[in-house]
Amino acid sequence: MSTNFVALELDMIKQWLKKVAGLAASTVVEPRLPQSKSFLKILGVPYWGNNSSLPITQAQVKSVIANTPIFKGVMLASRSHIMKASPSSDMSVIWIDIWDSQKGSKGKTLINCSFNFGCHTATVRGIAMHPGVVQYCNCWH
Repeated sequence: MSTNFVALELDMIKQWLKKVAGLAASTVVEPRLPQSKSFLKILGVPYWGNNSSLPITQAQVKSVIANTPIFKGVMLASRSHIMKASPSSDMSVIWIDIWDSQKGSKGKTLINCSFNFGCHTATVRGIAMHPGVVQYCNCWH
């Protein structure tokens, strides 16, 4: 498949499914290409919300991402995770997972990009895949 015609071909597959199976348009799920996840972190965002003693929320992060042009067409694969950069810092690190192509082209495009998060300038950085917690056999007796 040529990448210029992928969207057209996926639409043709959807139309064919509707025609052959006699299904309503709302019944046919959008066909999608195989995807993987890219793991990113956002730096430069204050931990405390605007004029508030409450930390920023996942809803605020999701809203900013949805309304920022560099994230156009990017879909979060899971909820964002927000934590303080250090115990004494008032800045946060926001961890996000996005759905990406198998080559990771969306993630690569976002890495080192800056955007406005309120009145602050945030920067996107790439991170390694989440390896999980190491579990030793001796711990599970």
